[in-house]
Amino acid sequence: MVAQALRLERPRYASLIGLAFGDCGKGVFTDALCRRWQAHTVVRFNGGAQAGHNVVLPDGRHHTFSQFCAGTLIPEVFSVLAAPVVVHPTALLVEARALVALGVADALQRLVIDARCRITTPFHQAAGRLRELLRGDAAHGTCGVGVGETVRHGLAHADEVLRYADLARPARAAQLLEAMRARLAAEFRDMATPAGQAARELAVLNDAQLGVRWLAQAQELLRQVAPAAQDQVAGRLALPGTVLFEGAQGVLLDEWRGFHPHTTWSSINTGAVEAVLADAGLPPEAMHLGLLRSHLTRHGAGPLPTFDAALSALPEPHNADDGWQGRFRRGHPDAVLLRYALAAAGRIDGLLVSHLDRVNEQMPLRWCEAYEAEDAPAALCMRARATGRITGLRLGEHGDLAHQVALTGLLGRAHPVYAPQALTAPAACVEAIAAAADVPVWAGAHGPTHAGVRFL
Repeated sequence: MVAQALRLERPRYASLIGLAFGDCGKGVFTDALCRRWQAHTVVRFNGGAQAGHNVVLPDGRHHTFSQFCAGTLIPEVFSVLAAPVVVHPTALLVEARALVALGVADALQRLVIDARCRITTPFHQAAGRLRELLRGDAAHGTCGVGVGETVRHGLAHADEVLRYADLARPARAAQLLEAMRARLAAEFRDMATPAGQAARELAVLNDAQLGVRWLAQAQELLRQVAPAAQDQVAGRLALPGTVLFEGAQGVLLDEWRGFHPHTTWSSINTGAVEAVLADAGLPPEAMHLGLLRSHLTRHGAGPLPTFDAALSALPEPHNADDGWQGRFRRGHPDAVLLRYALAAAGRIDGLLVSHLDRVNEQMPLRWCEAYEAEDAPAALCMRARATGRITGLRLGEHGDLAHQVALTGLLGRAHPVYAPQALTAPAACVEAIAAAADVPVWAGAHGPTHAGVRFL
């Protein structure tokens, strides 16, 4: 424990991995740890423009970080978008303008974009939205910004992948844009007469001139942020001092370990961090910190066994029920899902817990220690011998989506079993989390700003 505490003082490389369905407090902890460790660089290593990491400063300024790192409000901290990240160029320009309005004029000058990053286009965004609309009541859940569709299309048609470096070759980029537009438009050609939102998205796919207009807008980003070669990214990561890896979303949404089909097209685990380090020719050694809230939350479709409508009274200034993500739900803390998340994430050295200021006697939280569910096979779960209750979920073989679908079904019919004593104080919540995880809690956030982060 002494060695761990010393490493927490100023590690060489450290990562933040969400241990739930997202919204774990990555914004506040990235901001706080950049300040504590004087980090010079924050690396985004997964996901894309669907991130929403909120940073609130003690002076009241607030920004929801999408593609820039959540340390950008600190002078001289650089953002790196590593090769697995899906970049949305025009959205990056919009975010840069929002940062200028907050007094951060040099965010683009402190941004490094790996030349190999895949690019989200208006056509990916429209196609992803159309697929979700066509699912109707069987919606998977989407942020509506095209990240999943970009990955899906790239896997199916590798010759049509648009990368950041391609933007520097406008003729090549225009050719790729038209090829993907035509292919995606053809996929939806036989749709029943669309109306409303579907008609608007289909019009995007049928606009043969949109690619040229969009490419002209994207050139503004290229003029300010040149594509970074692999050795340039490696050089930035090799600089002396602390480099922080800021994960997007949470491991319970992982493409292989999440509860299919309500997942993301992204790997959210410690291995994804170590792969970026190895790609840079650096030892894949980092301190990995798991993030979670005092309570569970989830946007849109998908299982949430401890959902409780009464918890909607908990303040949530930066999450709403509108938009493509859908309803924002809250649930009580869940030891079963926490243990599963830890197993899926890889080695976690310490925990960071946000929203501890929400734990009080006025809105007590109930601690879910097990599930009750009928017909749950041993291949999916572990049970306590004394009670027969489900205390853990089993990891399947990597890539076995049938196993993940079965887990989704199990969670859909599981009934939480709560400990008799409610959690009415932050210390009790921290103690319960540490005991269930068998991992030390290193810090807690008692409020939205870095000033409310307390290191234990």
